[in-house]
Amino acid sequence: MARSGARLRDIPWGNALSGRWWWRQFNKRLIQTGRLTALLALVGLVFIRTSDPQIVQFLRTRAFDFYQQLKPRAIEGESPVVIVDIDEKSLAELQAFPWPRYLFAKMIDNLTAADTGPIGFDIVWSEADSTSISRVAGGLPANAIDPKVRSELEKIPTNDTVLAQAIANSKRVVVGQTVLTEPGTEVEGVPSTSVATVGDADATTMLEHHEGLLRSLPELEMGSAGRGIFSVSKDVLDGIVRQVPMLLVIKDKIYPSLTLDMLRLKLGAKTVTLKTNAAMGGAESVLIRPPRVKEYFVINTDLRAQVWVYFRDHRSWEPSYISAADVIAGRVPPEKLKDKIVLVGSSAKGTFDLRASPLDSVLPGVEMHANILENIIFNQQISRPREALGIEMFALVGIALVMVVVTPMLGAVGGAVFFGAVAAVWLGYSWNEFSVNRQLYDPTFPVAVAFMFYSWLTYVGFLNTERSKKQVRSAFGQYLSPALVEQLADDPSRLTLGGENRDMSFMFSDIRGFSGISELFDAQGLTRLINRLLTPLTDSILRTNGTIDKYMGDCVMAFWNAPLDVPRHEVQACRSALAMIEDVARVNAEVEAEAKAEGREHRPLAVGIGVNSGIACVGNMGSEQRFGYSVLGDNVNLASRLEGQSKTYHLTIVLGEATALGAPEFPILELDLIQVKGKTQAVRIFTLLGDETVARQPWFAELKQRHDAMLVAYRAQKWDEAEREIAACRAIVAQQTGLARQIDGFYDVCQSRIADFRITPPPADWDGVYVATSK
Repeated sequence: MARSGARLRDIPWGNALSGRWWWRQFNKRLIQTGRLTALLALVGLVFIRTSDPQIVQFLRTRAFDFYQQLKPRAIEGESPVVIVDIDEKSLAELQAFPWPRYLFAKMIDNLTAADTGPIGFDIVWSEADSTSISRVAGGLPANAIDPKVRSELEKIPTNDTVLAQAIANSKRVVVGQTVLTEPGTEVEGVPSTSVATVGDADATTMLEHHEGLLRSLPELEMGSAGRGIFSVSKDVLDGIVRQVPMLLVIKDKIYPSLTLDMLRLKLGAKTVTLKTNAAMGGAESVLIRPPRVKEYFVINTDLRAQVWVYFRDHRSWEPSYISAADVIAGRVPPEKLKDKIVLVGSSAKGTFDLRASPLDSVLPGVEMHANILENIIFNQQISRPREALGIEMFALVGIALVMVVVTPMLGAVGGAVFFGAVAAVWLGYSWNEFSVNRQLYDPTFPVAVAFMFYSWLTYVGFLNTERSKKQVRSAFGQYLSPALVEQLADDPSRLTLGGENRDMSFMFSDIRGFSGISELFDAQGLTRLINRLLTPLTDSILRTNGTIDKYMGDCVMAFWNAPLDVPRHEVQACRSALAMIEDVARVNAEVEAEAKAEGREHRPLAVGIGVNSGIACVGNMGSEQRFGYSVLGDNVNLASRLEGQSKTYHLTIVLGEATALGAPEFPILELDLIQVKGKTQAVRIFTLLGDETVARQPWFAELKQRHDAMLVAYRAQKWDEAEREIAACRAIVAQQTGLARQIDGFYDVCQSRIADFRITPPPADWDGVYVATSK
């Protein structure tokens, strides 16, 4: 399994001194965690945000719409603006639109009489009124009416003349204009509101441009107090009006909007001034200075001299709407109109002057202008600060870098919580700036980037986790039980890579007489036989949560309590040894039956098993190019020696003292004090005669008593007494089968030693230790 990361003792210092090793490690960690990809993506995201494609604009403006929906604009008290509405009632009472212009003249006269403020028309009268009596009479055939009558009728002033006179008399009317997509026709001598510029930038390059201007008739504009463009630009993606220009360029000449010229007239100023700033890259503000006042009235705009419209809910405007029919008929109390800024427009469906706002999908166009007037008069403008992009970019990069660092450290759940916290902080900042300071900071792009980085890094973490699980399964799938493999795959941190000291149990199992058995088979047949035996032996080890260390020909090495904890690992090792003996017996029966059926010789399979417990070092063993998970230590070597001694003592299972002490519920008998080959200290060894049910049998309790007494007599060199106890033990064992019967072979060994000691007594200081001369 690959290392999860370099530790200090693993660093190849020769390479590290050049710095290249550190650079490779840094890149490796970046790639493994997905951070390098995320950092490269950050560069692209910064470029995307700088170029500001339409989709980014769309998401940003939609978020600003949502802010207005959460907190629409509100005013205290009465609005300074009234809307004279050409509504359905007016059309029903007067006649279908367009009306004869004498009706507008009457409207202006009545409004003027009520002493209103500026009167702005969201209407353009670009063609002569064809309903004028003089025009109708002049257009009749020569013989249609009496010539004298025709002459008298033609002397009647036209409706346009009547309207022009009303406009001139009022001295407060701002006539509407609209933009054209093709060049318009300029009329000599028709005045336009003067627009001055100050600053170090060319104003005409930054403002909204149009090819032509559709104006009202010259005689109407000549007497008006102001002229303004009422066109508003809709968002190309969703048709919602959010920003309206205060100034526009038509053929290199700057013209004011309808609302701007009405404000100029309200303040009594002659001109408006556009302030530019080359360092900012565009417009800074629009200035109006009333007469005899030193301070300018300032309207903050964006770089294109546009203002964001902060809308009131359409229903809140109902008190400000007055039916045009009521104004024309003189049914409106003058006090309701006095000093009011008047906007004349239409909400009737047939007039096609309907727009969409962030709050309302259908809104009279005239109400857009009313909202702008209130925004400016009440200082309720919302704006996008000049430094907004810089702050958003700083937030974007900062959030991204924090997510890159933190997300892989916290994982999916912790990363989600952290992402939520980061998003909440930025969203809270953006919302606070809008709700308190009426400033617009994009809440979407930094949060979207944070989410993308969280998703990507979490996905990479998931891939790394799956890769790690795959590596764990690959490394341990053949050596651990499936349940342990999944536990380790789910939590690889439980695997200490590189080595650790653990209290463990170790087993070595070897096939007895393998050389003789191999004579009966060819290479392929022998391989099949070995695999046939090793498969159930392996299953028995894995069922007890053991780990297969390696296969060495006909030998199996296994251990317990690593890489995962195995409670009472000594017991599990003993159970595995007993199960392996049953496996050998079953395979023997099958192979013997097959040999008889084929008429060939059968030699039974037998195994020797050595089990020991104690501290050993477990972890990745090998070189940097090739290594495996294994154990090292004296206690491991002793388990191997015990397996070898199973032949000496004519037993199947030989246990070390620590294993015997850790499994007291099993029927275990002490065998000897032995100094195995390669060791200088004697160890106490034991054997296992069966499972827990055997330990509870009365015959085993009697056998253990006689067996222990035999060992005491043997070590005290009381040969006669030892032989009497051996005979008693043999009598008990003779009534048993299986492993219990096997102990009789051990007594043969003891009697052989006693016979030798009778001839050649041990030295006087003999302590009962047997020195093994073979492994």
